[in-house]
Order: sequence, then C-alpha cells, then structure tokens
Amino acid sequence: MRPGQVTVTKDNTKTLAAALRTLAQKQVLVGIPAKTTDRNDGEPINNATIGYIMENGSPAANIPARPHLKPGVRSVSAQVSARYGAAAKAAMNGDLSKIDQAHDVVGLMASSAVKRQILDGDLQPLSEATLARRRARGRTGANPLIDTGQYRNSITYVVRAKG
Repeated sequence: MRPGQVTVTKDNTKTLAAALRTLAQKQVLVGIPAKTTDRNDGEPINNATIGYIMENGSPAANIPARPHLKPGVRSVSAQVSARYGAAAKAAMNGDLSKIDQAHDVVGLMASSAVKRQILDGDLQPLSEATLARRRARGRTGANPLIDTGQYRNSITYVVRAKG
C-alpha cells in the first residue's frame, strides 16, 4: 500500500446514516405535559401556568422569576451529551435500540435535575407575606416552588417525533 492510500475493510456508512436519522427523528421534552397540568387542590390555574410564571416571574403580580426548568436541564448537559454519544456509537455498530434507550435516560436525567433545582437551587426566597399565608393554611415549608408538592411532581418528560 502506498502512503496516503486507504483501504476500506468494512463500510458502515449506511448504518451510520440510519443511526443519525433515528437519533434526529425524536426529541425529549422536559416540563409539564398536558396530562399533568391539572391540579386537585382547587387552584384556579394549572401546573403548566404555575411553571411558566415561576420560571419567568410576573411583575404584575409581584412574583419574581425563579428559574428552575432551564437551569435544571442545563445542569446535566454534559451527561446528556455523553449518553447520546454512547448511543450513537452503539448505533453505528448496529444497535439502534440504544438510541431509544438514550432518549428515556436523558428524559429521566433532565426531569430529575429540574426537581433537584427546585429543592436545592438558589431561588429568590418567598416574601414574609407569602410565608404568613402558608402558615395560616397550616404549611410550614419556605421553599418557593414547593407548597403542596403537586407542581414538582408534575414535572416529567416525553419523547416524541420532531415536527
């Protein structure tokens, strides 16, 4: 063989193309899907609305932003990349099932990270007035995003086709 000459011993281009197509066809969404938006505590707004308000704040209602969804997901970005990298490598070797498994693992990692962010994140504390209203209802917790736990428990993930 001459210098610079390449000999192909195995052509995996079709497998690679299939793996990349499979990986790109689906997406993982983390948050509050429609099936978990409703609350059973008589609150007039649903969990998705609460999440949006808490993430972005509401100056009109004097509610500061308490970002937890985006920071929670960002906190596991290195692990997500590693998981997808391993899945892509396995798919290149013919095991396309690793891609679907990776989507589920990534969803669990990201939704768990958001829940951790709610518990441990550096969030704007509740006002004394809000804490007093909680105490009047028999609640003692001071975490800004946890009163009954329904909102936190509604955070999950879905894997669905793009487009």
